[in-house]
Amino acid sequence: MDEQLKKYRYDSDKAEKFFTKIMAYTLGPVELKEIMEEDNVKILDVRDYQDFSEGHIPTAISMPRAKMDERLDELSKECLYIVYCYNQQCHLAMCACRFLASKGYHCMHLDGGYRTWSKDFQFVTTKE
Repeated sequence: MDEQLKKYRYDSDKAEKFFTKIMAYTLGPVELKEIMEEDNVKILDVRDYQDFSEGHIPTAISMPRAKMDERLDELSKECLYIVYCYNQQCHLAMCACRFLASKGYHCMHLDGGYRTWSKDFQFVTTKE
């Protein structure tokens, strides 16, 4: 085992900081369901518009990652944006969160994306 990794694995202070950061910037479907009706919380779907129109999380705004930089004027820096994409392996939402954060927007990543919301938890979805 890599000695540096071993050092980290046995450093509970670093572990606490790491997990605190993860929890601050990610949430799961149950947590999203609990906060999605709050006024300052907005949900961004960064998948292709075709996929959005076939099904999305209720109240989500379609903003494909490829078009996001052209549409920043539609967003408010007063809101918290919950960003999701296709599934756990897709990194579109992570890329979008990184981009939004670099521009001063508050954001969180929905773990598991649309697949976890719709298939694993079988929460309600909406079609265009």
